Amino acid sequence: MSDALPDGFAVRLRADVERADGGDLLVGGSPLRALRLTPRARSLMDGDDLRVRDRASGLVARRLLDGNLADPVLTGPGLDPGLLTVVVPVRDRPEQLDRALAAVTPLATIVVDDASRDPEAVARVAAAHGASVVPLDVNVGPAGARNAGLARVRTPYVAFVDSDVTVDAATLRRLARHFEDPAVTLAGPRITGRARSARPRWFERYDEQASSLSLGTRACAVRPGAAVGWLPSACLVARTDAIRPGFDAAMRVGEDVDLVWRTVAAGGVVRYDPDEVAAHDVRPGMGGWLGRKFVYGTGGAPLAARHGDRIAPAVLSLPMAGAAAALLARRRWSAPVVAAGLATGLVSVERRLPVESGRHRLAAGLVARGFGWAVRQESALLLRHWWPLTVALALPSRTVRRMVATALVVDAVVARVEHPGAPYGLVARRLDDLAYGAGLWAGALRARSVRALLPRRP
Repeated sequence: MSDALPDGFAVRLRADVERADGGDLLVGGSPLRALRLTPRARSLMDGDDLRVRDRASGLVARRLLDGNLADPVLTGPGLDPGLLTVVVPVRDRPEQLDRALAAVTPLATIVVDDASRDPEAVARVAAAHGASVVPLDVNVGPAGARNAGLARVRTPYVAFVDSDVTVDAATLRRLARHFEDPAVTLAGPRITGRARSARPRWFERYDEQASSLSLGTRACAVRPGAAVGWLPSACLVARTDAIRPGFDAAMRVGEDVDLVWRTVAAGGVVRYDPDEVAAHDVRPGMGGWLGRKFVYGTGGAPLAARHGDRIAPAVLSLPMAGAAAALLARRRWSAPVVAAGLATGLVSVERRLPVESGRHRLAAGLVARGFGWAVRQESALLLRHWWPLTVALALPSRTVRRMVATALVVDAVVARVEHPGAPYGLVARRLDDLAYGAGLWAGALRARSVRALLPRRP
């Protein structure tokens, strides 16, 4: 299949893309890049919009989409429902399954019973919604169960919806509009938490605002190193033939990250669409809530074994890493180290930035943004990914204790900006970080590899 965009396909420059040199140079995207429009390319655009009319406009649109400089403009109700099959893996959970199946009606649905303890209850719920059932005698995990359902799909498109996710058929059909771009293989919505308890506890209400599966409100072409680097398999739509045989059944966690990265490596495009939303049930018990965070962390080491430093917990250049560490330390020597790091970064960016006018202003803005991101990443390393090491070093080191105190302030500001309505945010974030970090280190110890703990350079 050609990846040429069809006539009529429209894209729009992102609001966070900066135009320099009179609009000829676009600076932005994810990862950050600068792209200069030729006079011919600029003549094809109508302000920030571009509609594909021929091969030339299609090539420009493709470059903008691939660089995360533009997003697709999608209209219409979406895919014909007869072209999409929903696969729902489940082990028991009949009440949640009932909600999930009711939401996706009238789409054709395959329920994969992953060796439930009460298979009759699952079968009754599936029959009530007209879904077919694939029973498994041995529990194979979510990845294997999805693959068993994928093998039965006969439609050109498939949606994977976990039994604890509620997403309606119209949302899945609209997500499938991304397949108007023939290069797109996978697309996923924003996933928010939803508490089902009659009286949700504080951590349930927190997870409604700050779910681990929620990847923000910024649309993105998903790839390692981009603002959105993966998609959760709790809800995905895909081209059926393009993803067969499916997930790595040997992976009980991280199988979604692995699928996305393998898809990208094979040349497929993966898109995140935060305008479409699916609701994921929050675990009602604190043990289950923290346990799930721990399990997510254990996926780091297997992913590092398969994908190397793409799983790195931070991406830091040496000047920004040094400047951020100095700021967190708040010592007498911090100011000159920060100044030196920023100056080095400014010289480097100015040298490489292909701007003819306003170079210094634009470079300064990019360096300031990079410095802020470095401070944020190093704060997360101290409080989340490296917290066992942080605790060990903080006991004898006053400097490390200062760094932790500063990181806590930075994280509080980030939490306030990203999740302003989340109750008990600081307590819940610390518990989230402790559980995830413990899982990350447990996975590293089990694999006898620290690869998943190491940052990488850009």
